[in-house]
Amino acid sequence: MRIVSLCSSSKANSTYIEHNGEGILVDVGCSYKALRDGLSLIDRSIENVKAVFITHEHSDHISGLLQLTKNTKIPVFASEGTLHRIISEKKVFTDENLYTTEVIGNAPINLIPYAFHTPHDSAESMGYTFTAGSTKIAVCTDIGHITPEVRENLTGCRFVLLESNYDPSLLVRNIKYPSVLKERIRSDRGHLSNPDCGVFARELIKSGTTSILLGHLSQENNTPKLAYDNMVTSLMNVGASVNRDYLLDIAPVMGTGKTVIV
Repeated sequence: MRIVSLCSSSKANSTYIEHNGEGILVDVGCSYKALRDGLSLIDRSIENVKAVFITHEHSDHISGLLQLTKNTKIPVFASEGTLHRIISEKKVFTDENLYTTEVIGNAPINLIPYAFHTPHDSAESMGYTFTAGSTKIAVCTDIGHITPEVRENLTGCRFVLLESNYDPSLLVRNIKYPSVLKERIRSDRGHLSNPDCGVFARELIKSGTTSILLGHLSQENNTPKLAYDNMVTSLMNVGASVNRDYLLDIAPVMGTGKTVIV
């Protein structure tokens, strides 16, 4: 499988996954133009996308959905709660090609998709795994904490795009954020911090994960270096060394064409 993060931050998120020439998208949080521009960096176009999987209805995950559903007939899968929200709030041009994750197995792709619930302050947030043969990968962001369901579905994945949203000390010192927003971010239905991400990654490495892409980094309360260094230190504490036992990278704010192959 080929995985490319087209955009990843607190403002825009979209991941392209390809297997045997067929592509899918997890979220379309950048504009439709930015989405097409990001695909062009890897010599792909919107025609290569056979299905879209939406995690939840927040704008940084669906900003391009209105234009995508206006200009294409690509099937879009999301939870029932998310579909209800995006339809009622007119975030899609048409509901003609919308499907619930209950029928996710009918997606016209050559991967086996699976949806699982994630703890976030949205209508019904989901994470996704995709399997081809013995290779299983996951995209899991916007998680306030690691639930048994999240743990069960990410265990054994070869590749995981995992949220490492904020550094606790930067969040505390951020004078631009009111206390209520800080509490939302730190809550069990908010976002995953660098330290909590690092602790969970220890379990993933032990279960067979060999590649981790840190995503959904806050541009106000985190830095790529802080997230990267925290992960390396956390895994070093259990004897795992970067570039020996696992590969580690940071998802870019906007696409660079960098590809992960698993």
